[in-house]
Amino acid sequence: MGKFITFEGIEGCGKSTQIQLLAEWLTSIGKSVVLTREPGGTELGEQIRALLKGGCAGEIFSSKAELLLFEASRAQHVEGKILPALARGDDVLCDRFFDSSIVYQGVARKIFRADVAFLNNFATDGLLPDLTIIVDITPEESVERLLKRGDQLDRIERESVKFFGDVRNGYLSIAEGDPRFLLVEGNQNVSDIQDEIRKEYGARFM
Repeated sequence: MGKFITFEGIEGCGKSTQIQLLAEWLTSIGKSVVLTREPGGTELGEQIRALLKGGCAGEIFSSKAELLLFEASRAQHVEGKILPALARGDDVLCDRFFDSSIVYQGVARKIFRADVAFLNNFATDGLLPDLTIIVDITPEESVERLLKRGDQLDRIERESVKFFGDVRNGYLSIAEGDPRFLLVEGNQNVSDIQDEIRKEYGARFM
């Protein structure tokens, strides 16, 4: 079985850059790597992603509808892509997984934690990452980075500093004392963050 590694963090934290760098390094040392993301990762998942990111003109998403769409994408993703790749022996690197639902919908949207956990488990058939890397920045830094990027912000990126603060606090809470997580400071140089991630991979899996 391959290793399943997920990346988490609030918007603009730099996780997408780090996941790409880790994929390049693993490939260079002879690993077979599948790089994927949530929501998305499959044809159906990408259609759900477009809906979640763009929203519906004139209609506000209910928190429950948002969560269920994420879980629908996740269920298709796990069954159609992640589990087959792991069974082949590929390392799967995923940009977000069920921890995002715990903190975005459970903590920030205030959906009952047990309901989120039940749906996560249902969608994933109990699949757990071997390692989850949280790239941590402050909510103020998140908003500043998003604005500097200059792109049109999606529905979730337009949330408030308070919302991102709740999400960050949720990540810090679930990571505390859990060996599945590696918490890295996101304001370091990109190369320093990557070095820390590679060292962790080596210590755990090589």
